[in-house]
Amino acid sequence: ILLDKDGKRKHTRPTFSGQQIFALEKTFEQTKYLAGPERARLAYSLGMTESQVKVWFQNRRTKWRKKHAAEMATAKKKQDSETERLKGASENEEEDDDYNKPLDPNSDDEKITQLLKKHKPGG
Repeated sequence: ILLDKDGKRKHTRPTFSGQQIFALEKTFEQTKYLAGPERARLAYSLGMTESQVKVWFQNRRTKWRKKHAAEMATAKKKQDSETERLKGASENEEEDDDYNKPLDPNSDDEKITQLLKKHKPGG
């Protein structure tokens, strides 16, 4: 038993065995929340207190939510960049339409020069 400077019992962090963590993770995959009787059975079978199982599940849900939020943010960034890429491609297609149209006899040389430069091979 550890004591703090005032002689009171000091809380120590429990260390769980690999087997306990494995069983907790397997249970968490099946259900994110445990009802009282399920928690009591799991705690008993793993040689843990109900409180330890309860706190482990609370912490694991927090970790799971953070990971899920990060994955959602990454997926949104990927979707946004793909949307931008497609948007840019459609703008380029519109510009190509200008190039493929017959020239307006009244258009100025500057516009013709710009179109030719933009679509010059290797340019």
